[in-house]
Amino acid sequence: MLRRTKIVATLGPATDELDVLTEMIHAGLDVVRLNASHGTVEDRRRRLGAARQAAHRADRCVGVLLDLGGPKIRIECFRDGPIRLAEGQAFTLDTELDPSAGTSARVGVAYKELPRDVAAGDTLLLADGQIVLDVERVGATTIDTRVRVGGALSDRKGLNRQGGGISAPAISERDREDIRFAAEEGVDYLAVSFARAAADIEQARRLVRAAGGDARIVAKVERHEAVENLAGIIDASDVVMVARGDLGVEMGYAELTGLQKTIIHDTRACNRVVITATQMMESMIQNPVPTRAEVSDVANAVMDGTDAVMLSAETATGRYPVKAVEAMADVIAGAEKYQLTHPRARQRSVEGVFRGTEEAIAMAVMYTANHMKVRAIVALTESGATPLWMSRIRSDIPVYAFTRHEATRRRVTLYRGVYPVIFDVTGSASVEALYRALFRRLLELRLVELNDLVILTKGELSGVQGGTNSMQILKVVLD
Repeated sequence: MLRRTKIVATLGPATDELDVLTEMIHAGLDVVRLNASHGTVEDRRRRLGAARQAAHRADRCVGVLLDLGGPKIRIECFRDGPIRLAEGQAFTLDTELDPSAGTSARVGVAYKELPRDVAAGDTLLLADGQIVLDVERVGATTIDTRVRVGGALSDRKGLNRQGGGISAPAISERDREDIRFAAEEGVDYLAVSFARAAADIEQARRLVRAAGGDARIVAKVERHEAVENLAGIIDASDVVMVARGDLGVEMGYAELTGLQKTIIHDTRACNRVVITATQMMESMIQNPVPTRAEVSDVANAVMDGTDAVMLSAETATGRYPVKAVEAMADVIAGAEKYQLTHPRARQRSVEGVFRGTEEAIAMAVMYTANHMKVRAIVALTESGATPLWMSRIRSDIPVYAFTRHEATRRRVTLYRGVYPVIFDVTGSASVEALYRALFRRLLELRLVELNDLVILTKGELSGVQGGTNSMQILKVVLD
């Protein structure tokens, strides 16, 4: 069986060798992530070029996701290196302190408006919640706190207010530069960090389109406000990422698993794509094999229906980037094999009416495929919309997106159970010639055998976007 859940892996210093990146693609990498929180635009341009070169070498179609840095609230740096905070000690956050003058008594903060967003009695969390500070007093430029939970603290660690409430805009000036880069380079997906509401997603889409780009927009759910506005964010986005790091800090780790399942379910129900991310195989930054807990974490996300799982530091800076991808692929395969021991998912009930012919055809195809001995589904597609709708229904039958457009082929690499195939639908002079060309391509790639049944979806006018209006059940034959 083909692996249906896709793998997103972050690029970084550990993946800068072309051979390493090529091996990662052979191991199962589907989409590369460029993290704009680190490095320069030129660093991202270099890594994007390497990813495309590696994909060519591996003869694989690989998507590209650019993750905007967003308004990550960080402390500044310490004068004499990392410090250790003790329980009960006083510690001050000072927005006017020199960025490199931090001590064990106070440290600077990059976000100058922080004193306006907090009040006495609030709880602040540093380093992904490992250090807990109770706010005692707030001045014009200072926040005096008492350490509730101490520990080691180093430069540029993230800072959150428990329960949310930070007013920094989702799109920063630096993000605007990265959006222009994404448009120039034809990036496939653009992730908006710390989105609070649908308006943040809509703003990012306007900026991308104004810059001449066509990237699909990914909403990272990692703020308390995003959970409160989840329905609107899902509706405004193309993809939703369960960004469990900051989400766990703001919402509390006890709620994280339930939130993850809810976000995955609600996103797929709205015909959107969903990625599960953050610390999925964190131990593999240093170790060649994952822990049993990490294996269970990845497997549960797969069985919940996530389209993709994501590796972050495991591949960007870890010691075993190729092994991390291999381990992720193995766990996914094991989880999906278990799923197949259960009856296929029933056709989901649809409230209201279909939004268009393509959605209606997609739902009819999946219902038919799940009740017949069909070897494959072939979607002749321009934009990838029909395969996306098909992938919302759980099935073990692969959906092949036959398209002449490279951008569409890269885009569908993120869709669960959908696989891109190069095919120019406009090259066939008749319906019979089209069928022969399709069958030859399927047989050439060893995706089917003679006399297998396949379902074909296409439009009456070949090569026209948004034109899928028919499905056919065909037997693979060569006359």
